[in-house]
Amino acid sequence: EGKKSRLAVVRVGVGVLVKDPLHPSRVFCGIRKGSHGAGSLALPGGHLEMFETWEACAKREVLEECNLALQNVRFAHVTNDPMPSE
Repeated sequence: EGKKSRLAVVRVGVGVLVKDPLHPSRVFCGIRKGSHGAGSLALPGGHLEMFETWEACAKREVLEECNLALQNVRFAHVTNDPMPSE
């Protein structure tokens, strides 16, 4: 029962490509903590909340993780990457 209900939960992850305004060929990234890929480099991001838009999620996550207020946010790409082990 627990495994079946767990599979019914969909978690949408959002990664945000943030260009450095002082060096436009560079992007912001950080070291992952406490989740899959811990210790590796990753873009800022997190999980989409219920009824949240892609852009609102990107702004919220970058503000939380980098203390940066984004402007000119636009959707770029989506993938479907199931993680059965989680």
